[in-house]
Amino acid sequence: MESFVFHNETKIIFGRGTENRVGAETAHHASKVLLHWGQGSVERSGLIDRVKASLKAAGVSHVDLPGAQPNPRLSLVYEGIRICREEGSGFVLAVGGGSVIDSAKAIAAGVPYQGDVWDFYDGKCQPERALKVACVLTIPAAGSETSGSTVITREEGQLKRGLTCDEHLRPVFSILNPELTCTLSPKNTAIGAADIMSHVMERYFTNSREVDLSDRLCEAVMGAVRHNLPRVLAEPDNVDARADLMWTGTQAHSDLIGMGRIGDWASHIIEHELSAIYDIPHGAGLAVVFPAWMKYVYRHDLPRFAQWANRVWGVEADFNHPESMALEGIRRLEEFYKRCGLPIRLGEFGIDDARFDEMASKASGGGAHTIGSFVKLDKAAIVAILKLSV
Repeated sequence: MESFVFHNETKIIFGRGTENRVGAETAHHASKVLLHWGQGSVERSGLIDRVKASLKAAGVSHVDLPGAQPNPRLSLVYEGIRICREEGSGFVLAVGGGSVIDSAKAIAAGVPYQGDVWDFYDGKCQPERALKVACVLTIPAAGSETSGSTVITREEGQLKRGLTCDEHLRPVFSILNPELTCTLSPKNTAIGAADIMSHVMERYFTNSREVDLSDRLCEAVMGAVRHNLPRVLAEPDNVDARADLMWTGTQAHSDLIGMGRIGDWASHIIEHELSAIYDIPHGAGLAVVFPAWMKYVYRHDLPRFAQWANRVWGVEADFNHPESMALEGIRRLEEFYKRCGLPIRLGEFGIDDARFDEMASKASGGGAHTIGSFVKLDKAAIVAILKLSV
């Protein structure tokens, strides 16, 4: 087990009707906020009106920034930074899913910074301070509600890059009402679940030794997705199943299950290049990329893949033939995704190999460095994984 420091101070307010507490919670931190949301679903459902009413009742004023998109855009981040500076908003409240929260974090990091906020995503420096952020979550997927991570897409150059700053960018509170997820389409529900699974698998496939406790925590979270996603798809109004799935998404990216182990994250880096160019949903892209990555790297640690296949997918234990177990586990993962309506090949998006070399070059810094930790992947390996995903 690796040495670690675990500190996640996000306050979780979980349960039915909890969005009505947003005003009182926000009032502990600010009297004026930037209220940031997406493209209309929170308006149609009446959620944004309830949030505004709660803020007003608590004496908190707000300025509005709607329009966040999947694969959140840098241009909207710049607009949010401008509004906060001009209006004197010292707090960013996100209402929506991971994209809205990621955009809110970028705004929060950019307001006190004198340079270009993209510097943080370009790896030139780290935020030394930021506005406080909080959220009302509507989609179990990214886990951004308790993480210090954010991913932004820069339209110029079609670049999608991440930033992690646990000290300054974890939300101070997050409100999770599973009832709010009942209006999600089956497609978006499944895409979110694939994102959850990927966050766990990035941590699970590790070279760290003697990590049995976190192995079993990871396996429990993956098993919960396997159990609850079909239930939610079959019974969209099953709030209990949706509550389990929502809490699973939070645990997948709260850092708890990854303590003491070094994660991989190559599949996320590869997928970022796909969604930066083709603007596909992040979770859907991961449903394609992750099994392809597995097919490329599984021989690196056959016992770990065999353990995953047995404990998560119920593959019969035959540890004298771990390769057969590993391949069956990968097959069952793909079959699960397909049964839940997720893509498992890039061809399902109409994506061919025309830009594979470009994507691999961007992911590897022009071939200057490798990605991943479980197996270090150079530019040629990234191209090979993309070819396995066609």
